[in-house]
This record gives sequence, structure tokens and C-alpha cells, in this order.
Amino acid sequence: MNRRLLASLAVAACALSLEGRAMAQAPNTAIAEAKIVRIAELEIDPAQLDRYTAAVKEEMEISVRTEPGVLGIYCVAEKDNPSKLRFFEIYADEAAYQAHIQSPHFRKYYETTKTMITSRKLIETTPVLLAAKP
Repeated sequence: MNRRLLASLAVAACALSLEGRAMAQAPNTAIAEAKIVRIAELEIDPAQLDRYTAAVKEEMEISVRTEPGVLGIYCVAEKDNPSKLRFFEIYADEAAYQAHIQSPHFRKYYETTKTMITSRKLIETTPVLLAAKP
């Protein structure tokens, strides 16, 4: 297995093992039945990392709090390279994902951060098993 795939799998495993506020609010059945799971790999301009982190933190908090179809969003940084971020996102369905990327808070995040991101890769997945504590 290459390092990138291993890192992506590690992010997914960590995200599933964490009991976050978003997961605590969503019933187990919603997570287990989620149809849309995405992994995003982003590299951020190190000089703009603090600004990026503030913008994405705001966007994630609003998304989880206000969008019923956003079941969870996790963001982690590589330990030895904090400007390399991995996101693990869980949506109730395709409509929830589409609503999310059209929301005002996501559009604001996108416009604010687009020049801060030096590389972006979206990985489409097929959920096999999703489990979280209520």
C-alpha cells in the first residue's frame, strides 16, 4: 500500500473512532445508513494556515449545527506536516451533500480560502461500515 492510501485509511479509522460532538448529536442509525462519505486531501499554504484553520473551523461548526444532513465532518493534520489536512465527511444522502456545498456558509468558506489551498483531492468512497457511539 502506498503512503497516501495508508494515510487516508488512517484518517478514516481515526475519524470513526472519535466520539465528536457532531456524532453525539446524530443517532447511530443515521450514521450507519449514511450513503455519502467523502475524504478530502488538502494542502494549505503554510503562511496562511492559521487563517485557513479559522475559516474552516467556522464553516464546519455551522454546517454540523445547522444542516440536518451533515452527520459529521472531521479534520486532521499530518503530524509532521500540519499544512497537509485530511477531511472525513459524512452526509445523509446526495441531496444533503448538494445542499451543503450550496449553503451560504460553505460558499463563504470556499471564497475565503480558495487562494490558501495549494492542492485539493476529493476521494469518492463507498461506505462499508460506519459505527459511532451515540
